[in-house]
Formats: sequence, C-alpha cells, structure tokens
Amino acid sequence: MRAVWSFWSRPFDNFYKGAWLSEYHHLLAWVISVNVARRHYPDTLLVTDIAGKKLLVEQLGLPFASVSTALEGLADIDTRWWAVGKLVAYALQSEPFVHIDTDVFMWKRLPRWLEEEPVIAQHPEYFSENDGCYQLDAVEAAMRETGGILPEEWLWTHARSSYQRSENCGVCGGTDVQFLSYYANLARSAALRPENEQGWLRQANTWVHNMMVEQYVLAACIEYHRHRPDSPFHHVRPGYVFASWDDACDQARAAQAGYTHLQSGAKRHPAVGARIEARVRRDFPGYLGRCREIAKVGAA
Repeated sequence: MRAVWSFWSRPFDNFYKGAWLSEYHHLLAWVISVNVARRHYPDTLLVTDIAGKKLLVEQLGLPFASVSTALEGLADIDTRWWAVGKLVAYALQSEPFVHIDTDVFMWKRLPRWLEEEPVIAQHPEYFSENDGCYQLDAVEAAMRETGGILPEEWLWTHARSSYQRSENCGVCGGTDVQFLSYYANLARSAALRPENEQGWLRQANTWVHNMMVEQYVLAACIEYHRHRPDSPFHHVRPGYVFASWDDACDQARAAQAGYTHLQSGAKRHPAVGARIEARVRRDFPGYLGRCREIAKVGAA
C-alpha cells in the first residue's frame, strides 16, 4: 500500500497556516508524519506544487519515494477550497493507498483487514440535520436559488434521513481506487463548477465548505451506490481506524491503535508543540536545524 501526503502551498500560506502553533511546529509535524509512516509504507508519494516541493523536499529534505507537482494545476483556484488539493491527490492514485494528513502520526501500521477495505477513513462522524459543520439545508437552499447543481448522491442521501454520516479523512484511501477517483472528482466538481459559485458564496464559514465537500460527499457516495445493485460501486463499504469520534479522542484507544491525530486546537497548544519538538529531537535530530533555519527560529 502506498502512503500519500498532499500539500497545496497557496491555501496554507493564505488560510490555514494559523492552525499551527508556528511554522516551525508545522515543519516538525511533517518530519514526524512522514518518517514514522514510511517505516510501514516505504512507497511514499507527495502530491504538491512547485513551492511545496521546494519547501518539503529541497529544503527540509523529506525522503519521499516519489513527488508529483500536480497541484501546480490549481494556480487559478480559490484558495479557500483547501480540500481540493487532497481531492486531486486521491483522484491521481491508481493502486491501493492511504492518504495521511500532516497532523496524523501513524506509529503503527494499519491492521491488515483495514488495508484490504475498499475505503479507509479515520472514523465515522454522525450528525443530526444542520448540526455543526454540515449545514446541508442551507447549502441546498442556496444552490436552488442560484442555479447550483449538487451531486445526486448528496441529494439522495440527505433526503433519506435527518440523521447523517460523514467520514473523517484524517486518513483516507483504500483498495477501490476507481471508486475513490470517482468520489474525488465528483467532490471537486461540487466545489468548483461555475454554477455553484454563488451558492457557496452565500455560506458564511468557508471551513464548512471543505468539510462538506470532502467528508460528506464521500459518505453520500458510499450510501447512494450501495443501495443500487447495478452500480459498479455497490460493494463499497468503509473501514475505520476508530469506531467513533469519542474513540478517536480516547488516549488509550489511540495508543492501542498507534495513531495520533492533532485534531482541532491541538496543533496550537504549547504543550503539544513542546512534545512534537522533543520527539523530533529524540528520533529525528538531523531535521531540527533545518526546521529552525527554514522557520527562522533560533537554537533552543
């Protein structure tokens, strides 16, 4: 199984750099994420743009087996759609893979049974209608009023129940690369097709756009096609690292799984930042100087 990371530099610079305690800690996280996962998955791939390749490969020296600059093709895309870089990376894959977010540290290999699943995700996220990040009614109303076009999978799945599911994509991948490419291209189209621009602009929270397009569309595609016996994706089911959000946040279960995800505000917590730095100093000391030099941080 191939391990894949993606880094679209423009949204990072313009939008979500502030999710990290500092640029220095962001680089330290890259060091850990890549180097611990490659112990289990030596076939590693970075999907990025030219600036990302310069930063992560040429300056930081991360040892990816392969590098693609396919995200250079997103030069004209609104950088608020940061998840599009991940969707492009998913769609590019032609063999079983697991995409790993930068804030995910995979201390252990995934269980063999999970590696064999058609779709891999971190955990299911269940929500009631219009709860939290998933304002489905508001998006659908805006699209109706502005002539937008949402995927049939989205509309059908939402119409079935007020209790919905999305897939947390801290890790995302699987063995059915045809399905994953279909989903990723569908989600990208939902985000970027011109008919939808005005509908999305009516939504106040750009973070919500990305969560719905990446995570809800994946779950909707699975549900829609499993209810259609004639679909080539009828067989697709998800497998999860954790059974629920609560399990993913449980330290004992995370330790058992050998899996750390710095979710939500954890990336900005000073204590977490100190632990990341200590881990790199202990396990990957050759990177410390490079991280400091790139981030213009003085020696500790």
